[in-house]
Amino acid sequence: MSKNRHSFWMILLWSLMTTTTWGQLQNSNINPKINSPLSRFGLGNESPSYFAASTGMAGLGAAWQDPYHINLLNPASLASLQTAVFEGGLYAQRSQLTGRSGSDDTWNGNLRYLSLGFSLRNAINRALDRQSDEWSAGMNLALLPYSQVGYDILLINTTTPDVEISSNSLKGSGGVNKLQWGTGFRYKGLSVGADVSFLFGKLINSRLVRFDSLDNALNTEFLDEISMNGTRWNIGAQYAFEFKENNKEGELVKSGKRVIVGGTLGTQAALDMEGSFFTRRYLGSFVSDTISQTSGVVGSGTLPASYSFGVHFQNVNKLNIGVEYGATAWSAYRNTLKPDVLTDAYYVAVGGEYIPNATSYNSYLQRVRYRAGFRYATDPRTLDGEQVTGYTFTLGAGWPIILPRQQVSFVNTAFEFGKYGVDNVLDESFVRFTLGFTLNDNSWFFKRKFN
Repeated sequence: MSKNRHSFWMILLWSLMTTTTWGQLQNSNINPKINSPLSRFGLGNESPSYFAASTGMAGLGAAWQDPYHINLLNPASLASLQTAVFEGGLYAQRSQLTGRSGSDDTWNGNLRYLSLGFSLRNAINRALDRQSDEWSAGMNLALLPYSQVGYDILLINTTTPDVEISSNSLKGSGGVNKLQWGTGFRYKGLSVGADVSFLFGKLINSRLVRFDSLDNALNTEFLDEISMNGTRWNIGAQYAFEFKENNKEGELVKSGKRVIVGGTLGTQAALDMEGSFFTRRYLGSFVSDTISQTSGVVGSGTLPASYSFGVHFQNVNKLNIGVEYGATAWSAYRNTLKPDVLTDAYYVAVGGEYIPNATSYNSYLQRVRYRAGFRYATDPRTLDGEQVTGYTFTLGAGWPIILPRQQVSFVNTAFEFGKYGVDNVLDESFVRFTLGFTLNDNSWFFKRKFN
């Protein structure tokens, strides 16, 4: 009997230690890749869907076309690709958080995007076969983050009655990823396209409440994990107004200058959600009491519709200047497992690209694509009843690399200097560096002929 009693107490002690360790590790093991308190709300901080080349121009995309770079923001632009393009990007960011109680500096970085795009008609084939360039088509596949959650906050409370000091440790991590497939078609100056994105990810939020000034007070931990997935569609269109001039033979030909107008419409999307929720109280290392634990809770969510419109002026291989406006109806956002009230948001961006001499043989710097831009945006989240706003200045460059068979690829760099938040409440200043690799191959779908 004593042996059975001894085994019983050993099993009970092991169970308590295991439960306690499991519970404590949930909060202490959350190591967010970023520290942005605003990422607690909604799906977190929205990640940019533009690549390094566009980043240098403040994220322009609604009316931007480039034969050597992928533009995910408007699927109609895929029809302008002339090669097979592989793009990958990395970023590093330094942020400074400034609030009423002080400031904090953080560093973070990660893989930013991977994408493969290609033209469905090879430009070399058209030239060799003397075919017209009236129509073309392109396609792409991309993997990148849609949103990111990351915060590690300690709040000290000294105003609770009968409690000298209490603290809240708030931690969160995770985010939503996006796998996107798109295609675009062009006939003469009109391009249209569509893409579909499969969204998937998990949000983890933990809150640990301690009564630091009370002896033998129970600490309380709340842990929520929400997984989600859904599908979202985006359609776009662009039209290029070509300027023409007379050549030496008196024929009217394209001058290389054009104005492009473009727009996109992102449809509202439904999200399927599943959550697990855990609450416990504990004291020290051996006393733990699970208050509630549920898993497999089914919920639903809604991502709002969005749109954008832009205008570009291009002098091919020389100058590209654009302006863009976009908005998202975040007030329609819904999440039954983690309700949040968000506000409609918009952005305005202006940017450009300049190439001193794209065909220079004597100076490499003359062939570099120099970029700059400015972006102002409102954020769907609010602090103390005020909507979050922010601005970003950008500088970038596209460094051309000549590969075998005279194929031009690029190393694209971009710096972003920005700030967002609410004055006198919480501000986040940041400097972000993006390094992108754009590899082009014009032998894709190339038809070789033998005489």
